[in-house]
Amino acid sequence: MTDDYDISTVELDDDRYEVVQSLVRNKYAVRDSAGEVVLRGKQKLFKLKEQFPFVNGDGEDAFTVKAGGILDVAGNYAIVDDATGAEVVVLDEDWSWFAENWTVRDPDTGAALATISSKNKLLEVLRHFVGAAGLIPHKYEIADPEGNHVGDISGQFSLRDAYTVTIGDASDVPKEAVVAAACVLDALEGS
Repeated sequence: MTDDYDISTVELDDDRYEVVQSLVRNKYAVRDSAGEVVLRGKQKLFKLKEQFPFVNGDGEDAFTVKAGGILDVAGNYAIVDDATGAEVVVLDEDWSWFAENWTVRDPDTGAALATISSKNKLLEVLRHFVGAAGLIPHKYEIADPEGNHVGDISGQFSLRDAYTVTIGDASDVPKEAVVAAACVLDALEGS
C-alpha cells in the first residue's frame, strides 16, 4: 500500500528521523538515524496560500506541501510530488482548541492512511489558552487507519524546535507524509 504514496525522488528507509527548525524562520532539516540530511524544507513567506517546498538530501526538488485554501486555519494541505506533479497524500486538520488532530488521506478517495493526534490534551489546552505555545513542545501519536499505534512525533526542549519522528511499524503509513507533517505541524501550530 505505501508504494502508492511514495515520492519519486525520496527514499526514507529508516524508522527514526530528527526534524530541526532553523533559528530564524520555519526552515527545517530532516536527518536519518545516521545523521545524514534526507530532506530540507521551508515555509514560503508572504504567500496567500501557504507552501512548504522540500528538497531531498542531494538538493533536488522532492515535494511541496500546498494549502488547500487561502490562509487555511482548519483545512487541508496536499503533498505534491515535484517530479510528477501528482498529489501523493492530503494532510487534513480536524481543528479544535483542545487537541491537534490530523489525518493523512488518499488524495483521490479521501480514505484515511494514518492519523496524527496530540498525546496530552491538557498540555494542548495550556498551549492555546495560557500562551505557552513556545514553551511546551508538542507530542503526537501516529496511528494506522485501524487506530493501532505505529509511531510518535516527540518535541524536545531546545532553542530551536526539534522533533524526533519514530515510525515503528510503517507497513501502511507513508513515511514521507508523516515526516513532512512534522515540519508542517510545527510551522502551523506556532511552536
